[in-house]
Amino acid sequence: MHGMVLVFVRTSPFRSDPQYSRSIVTPLRQPTGNSSQLVEAAVAGLVCIYRPVFLYAKAGVMLLDLQPDSVQQGELSLEPEPAGRGADKGELMGALDVLNRRYGRGTVLVASSGLGGDSRRWAMKQERRTPH
Repeated sequence: MHGMVLVFVRTSPFRSDPQYSRSIVTPLRQPTGNSSQLVEAAVAGLVCIYRPVFLYAKAGVMLLDLQPDSVQQGELSLEPEPAGRGADKGELMGALDVLNRRYGRGTVLVASSGLGGDSRRWAMKQERRTPH
């Protein structure tokens, strides 16, 4: 296994609306810490299971089969590497991490995660959260 991205969606079990619950696992070609590749895999999975007719209550992404950077899996390359996935991607992710550590978490994001702003900012419902 090379690592996988699991995406799930579900409607509220407490509503009388039609129920829908699906998940899909998208395998990765190689283990990666590259946010853009992980987002690409998650979006590909979501496209497969999303149905616009339902009112969703919960959705999520899980990363499976995580491995440390020291683990290298060799691969017989029978086709060209997709464009933009060279060694410089590790440098890009390192630069994002450095900027977010220096200027605060969320300073630099993957574009598909939203641009911020009040109209696009997502926040968890926490009105009934306990103090702990």
